[in-house]
Amino acid sequence: MATPVLDHPDLPRLKAAFPDVKFLASEYRGQTTVVVPADALHRVMRLLHDDPACNYDFLSDVTAADYLGYPSRTPGRFAVVYLLLSTNHGRRLTIKTYLDPSVDTLGNELDPALIVPSVTDIWPGAEWREREVFDMYGIQFRDHPDHRRILTWETYPAFPLRKDYPLRGRGERERYRVMPRDAR
Repeated sequence: MATPVLDHPDLPRLKAAFPDVKFLASEYRGQTTVVVPADALHRVMRLLHDDPACNYDFLSDVTAADYLGYPSRTPGRFAVVYLLLSTNHGRRLTIKTYLDPSVDTLGNELDPALIVPSVTDIWPGAEWREREVFDMYGIQFRDHPDHRRILTWETYPAFPLRKDYPLRGRGERERYRVMPRDAR
C-alpha cells in the first residue's frame, strides 16, 4: 500500500524554516496535524503566525489529552493541542506537542517535566485556554502572564481530567453543604 502524500501547503515551509526540527505529520479526514517537539514549539508557532504565507491569525483552541492506557504507542503521555486557523487563506492546522511526566505524581503535585512555552505573546486569547489546561491537567506554561487555576479553587489538590483521577472524585462533593435552590 502506498504512503499517502500530505499536501498541506504549510508543511514545506515548516521543513524549510526548521531543518533541525523533526516533525511528524498526519492527515485524517482532510485535517492535517503536525507534531512539534516542545523545545521548538514557540518558534514554530511564531512562524505560523507571523509569516504572511501562513498567517494563522486565529487560535481557536488550546486543549490537552491524557493518553494513559491508550492502546497504541504515543510519543508521550500528555499532548497539548493547538487548533489554528488562517482566516486569510482559509486553512486549518492542528499542532500537537507531547510531554512525558518525570515521575508518577498520582496527580497531586506539579511535575517539572510538564512545561511548554506559553503562546499568549503570539495569540493573547490563549491566556484562559492555557489556564484551563493547567487547571485540568497540571501542564504548566512558561512565561504565562497569569498562571493560576481558572475552574477549580487555588488549593485544589489534583488535576481532574487526568486519567488516573478517580471517576467519582476524591470526596469533593461529599465535603460541601448542598444549597437548596431557594436559599439565599
